[in-house]
Amino acid sequence: MSAYLAAGAESCAWGFFDAARAPVLEVGSGDVVVIDTVSGAPEVLPPAGFHVPPELYDVHARAERAMGGHIVTGPVAVRGARQGDVLQVDILDVALRQDWGYNVIRPLAGTLREEFDEGRCVTIPLDAEAGVARLSWGLELPLRPFFGVMAVAPPASWGRVSTIQPRRFGGNLDNKELVAGSTLFLPVQAEGALFSCGDGHGAQGDGEVCITAIETALRGTFRLTVRSDLPWAYPRAETPGHLITMGMHPSLDICAEMALRDMIGWIVDLTGLSREDAYMLCSLAGDLRVTQTVNGNKGVHMMMAKELVGQA
Repeated sequence: MSAYLAAGAESCAWGFFDAARAPVLEVGSGDVVVIDTVSGAPEVLPPAGFHVPPELYDVHARAERAMGGHIVTGPVAVRGARQGDVLQVDILDVALRQDWGYNVIRPLAGTLREEFDEGRCVTIPLDAEAGVARLSWGLELPLRPFFGVMAVAPPASWGRVSTIQPRRFGGNLDNKELVAGSTLFLPVQAEGALFSCGDGHGAQGDGEVCITAIETALRGTFRLTVRSDLPWAYPRAETPGHLITMGMHPSLDICAEMALRDMIGWIVDLTGLSREDAYMLCSLAGDLRVTQTVNGNKGVHMMMAKELVGQA
């Protein structure tokens, strides 16, 4: 079964997640849902000549702007999902919805917080047919679209939380590996899981160092499946070739420890190796990568080739 969720003032939350927010769509486990997203406040709109999805104007006019974060579409309730389950999010397709993106630099934000004193916003033309973004100095940058934000609801006891900091429920992961063909696993924190997505990126480097990527509107096609057989307490992911574990914390050192520790556990579970052998394999063949350095909680992810742990 397939379902469709359009973006708009009723279906989007601007800047927050909240388990108390009523779902705007309900699907069954294993169903496919197509979700449209929009991105950006009025101050980042492009000059005349570009296509702006009309629902972005609707969000600007009627949606509550809370906590200064992202515009996310959802939540989508998945029948049968309970706290302690894991929501398997198969990312089947990611497509552009407009012919432009934007990149912002803000003073006192980003990785070099005090080195860029002037704010700026640059409109970047996107060519979906050619698969490139055209930068102002002539570079054609290949597009690799993905959602910076994919999340289930936080625990109900947390109340309303910002979309900016990634946490154990997912959120602003900004992991550029999560393109079409990959799978994200999110530990369910509230009944129905309550999946949301947004923060569309046309392209991004590991780190997202100036605080934004190519921010744009995307359409995502997802299969949402409740997994009661996975005792995972923190987000994980898979690409066709790799397993991915994640760490999120204000300290990059602790992020690295979290991602490594979770990968060791995953390898032990898959292979029966000792923790010492799994630790050694991570040192010999695992790749720790800086996911992002700009979201308050920074991110590190570890990648391990599936073929090395019998998962190819």
